[in-house]
Amino acid sequence: MVPINKHPAANDVAANFDSLKRYVRIRDVLDDKFVEFDFAIGDPSLYVELVLPKAAFDAFCKHNRVEIMTQEQADAVDADMEKWRYGEDHQRQE
Repeated sequence: MVPINKHPAANDVAANFDSLKRYVRIRDVLDDKFVEFDFAIGDPSLYVELVLPKAAFDAFCKHNRVEIMTQEQADAVDADMEKWRYGEDHQRQE
């Protein structure tokens, strides 16, 4: 087997990545069995949408040492998304 040579900065990148804060925004709890949520690393506005069984979600949060987003944080992310989608001066009509 050929040895893999890592770039000298690889350890620094891994250490910096491990120190980034992880965020979870719970979107919905389905039948008290599944949790629908957003997961972000470093920047709460860049996230993936996930669904896990409740027990797996709890383990996921513990393993990743997540911060559950407050409503204020979620509102800030939503406002920023709307700014990018509709422009700074545009107010979305509901």
